[in-house]
Amino acid sequence: MAEVANQEEQQGQQQGGGSSKLLIIIASVLFLVLIGGGVAAYTMMNSDDEVINAANSAKKSTIVNKKSNSKEGRSTDYSQMGPMYSLDKFIVNLFSDGGSRYLRVAVNLELSSAEFQPEVDKKQPLVRDIIIKTLSAKSYEEISTIRGKEALKDEMVTELNTIFTDGRVENIFFTEFVVQ
Repeated sequence: MAEVANQEEQQGQQQGGGSSKLLIIIASVLFLVLIGGGVAAYTMMNSDDEVINAANSAKKSTIVNKKSNSKEGRSTDYSQMGPMYSLDKFIVNLFSDGGSRYLRVAVNLELSSAEFQPEVDKKQPLVRDIIIKTLSAKSYEEISTIRGKEALKDEMVTELNTIFTDGRVENIFFTEFVVQ
């Protein structure tokens, strides 16, 4: 009888050992999932911080450079803005394989002086053509970030200033920017 009780006790210990192994495996898997989630969350938050840091460094560089007096680049002195020239809205297809995305954008040009406006009026069809060509050559990926929009503004200012003689476009402001 003592032998039977001893055998049952050994079997109980073996079965209990199996369930404790299963418990250890489940706990280990749960621990690994939590670690993986933490790493993923950290990576996502860190990438957002990089975008914010890039925007902050861009603001700092514009404060240092204040206003560009050269024929290239956009003005960044917002305390001394020039006259604004509003253009009608643009609706263009973005560059893509399927051509399924389009951009609707409203643009205001900051002019170097009010005396420059008659030349802009005269060349408005050319201005619109340059803007349409520049916008439609861009993909969604190129213009979907803040950095992409700023690069687009730089490119547009550079292209537009090649056609003017009486003044220059200091900056471009998007007053509407919708991608679908």
